[in-house]
Amino acid sequence: MPKQSRTEHDYVIVGAGSAGSVIARRLIDQGFSVHILEAGPADDDPLVHSPQGWPALLRSPPDWALTTVPQRHADDRRLYWPRGRVLGGSSSLNGMIYIRGHRSDYDSWAYGGCPGWDWESVLPYFLRSEDHLDGPSAWHGQGGPLPVSRITDRHPAAEAFVAAALSLGHPPTDDFNGERMTGVGFNHVTVRDGRRMSAWRSFMAPVAGRPLVRVSTGARAHRVLLERGRAVGVEYALGGMTHRAYAASEVILSAGVVGSAQLLLLSGIGPAAHLRRTGVEVTVELPGVGENLHDHLLVSNVYEASRPLPPGRANVLESQLFAATDSRRPGPDLQPVFLHLVYPAESYPAPEHGYTIAPGLVRPLSRGTLRLASADPEAAVLLDPGVLAEPHDLESLVDAVELSREIGNSGHFADWYRAEAAPGPRARTRNDLRAYVRRAVGTYHHQVGTCRMGQDSLSVVDPELRVHGVPGLRVADASVMPSVPSGNTNAPTIMIGEKAADLVLHQA
Repeated sequence: MPKQSRTEHDYVIVGAGSAGSVIARRLIDQGFSVHILEAGPADDDPLVHSPQGWPALLRSPPDWALTTVPQRHADDRRLYWPRGRVLGGSSSLNGMIYIRGHRSDYDSWAYGGCPGWDWESVLPYFLRSEDHLDGPSAWHGQGGPLPVSRITDRHPAAEAFVAAALSLGHPPTDDFNGERMTGVGFNHVTVRDGRRMSAWRSFMAPVAGRPLVRVSTGARAHRVLLERGRAVGVEYALGGMTHRAYAASEVILSAGVVGSAQLLLLSGIGPAAHLRRTGVEVTVELPGVGENLHDHLLVSNVYEASRPLPPGRANVLESQLFAATDSRRPGPDLQPVFLHLVYPAESYPAPEHGYTIAPGLVRPLSRGTLRLASADPEAAVLLDPGVLAEPHDLESLVDAVELSREIGNSGHFADWYRAEAAPGPRARTRNDLRAYVRRAVGTYHHQVGTCRMGQDSLSVVDPELRVHGVPGLRVADASVMPSVPSGNTNAPTIMIGEKAADLVLHQA
């Protein structure tokens, strides 16, 4: 592939998703020039901007539509992983739920070797991003780039879910981002005036026309350019040509849990034995690259409805529950979410009319790996999250299924309930439910961890997000999370972008 062009800016950012959009905006606001490389197209698909459009985006052009290797503990199935391939990244594809996670998630990061990432240190970054319709408070910010709203025109079936959980003794929670996370309630969402507010729309669209900004869409990053051991730019493919984007200050990888680790490996930064086997020249031995891959797990309890449900006006994912399998836990580890449509369970019947209570596990113990299949930068990577490898994950997810069934059997759904389609009436025992989970488990779309932050020998970046052993190179996205927070990962990834911007500017 012939080389065509060379550009230079103060910073090169790979990925225009939840973290990359934030970092770019903050650097531009301080007068620095930024070149953003995004593998996907512009966010001009109308479905991206509709709060109800996200189910139709799955397996569509803005979706990487990744697939894992066969998962031994999940009936040897290959699991489908949606990931955003568009301006805004997965924030242009997700369900728009705004959840920060539990304070203990971040305190555990700090205790594990990441000082400055405890709850009290990161909360100001969450607040800085927000423009919450509730106004400013101890728990919310106002005036930031990211609109956050409450769901006001609620779906009656989502209200039935909340009423059913309350009747079973689950406490009400008015704000999952407030003082108490555990309980049942309605979500806050990144929606304003009936439109999705992705990270790109919120942070970058208002400034994308400034002279300091260059945005290259359809640009597939192939490797980080190193000179005398320092990162100086990125080589990428665009329009059948190879280009080089140079950075006078730093290269920042915000390509996500898959893309950032893949790019490090393609650049010869990673476990030496694996790189040699794959035909990649080793530049920096960093054994933790691609380790620690994990994800929130989800299954679908599907219910056939006696009649069509009315269409919703919000994000389809209006209400949910946070609960703990053990009351001694500092925070929740289960997150069943309600959908007023059929979200099919793999290999189970999908009724024409129905709704779904989706049991979710948000504190998994299983860990896996990301590896290159070859030295070809266009080749798909090998994703092995080790789903359900830890027996505790299986048991906890079965607990979530049982909890969700209790809610689904409540009389509060009498207006719609006809039958349980999955796991179905034949699933009576706990062993039956274990088989159901193995057969139907999938993703909550919250993959993290492949460029883990820390100070030990298997960490990839330090607490300032600098890649160990490679000056001029940082990673800032969900891949740096040591462990996944107890909730949806979009807000935490935006927070990482906010903190990363401060770290970069402090050294500028």
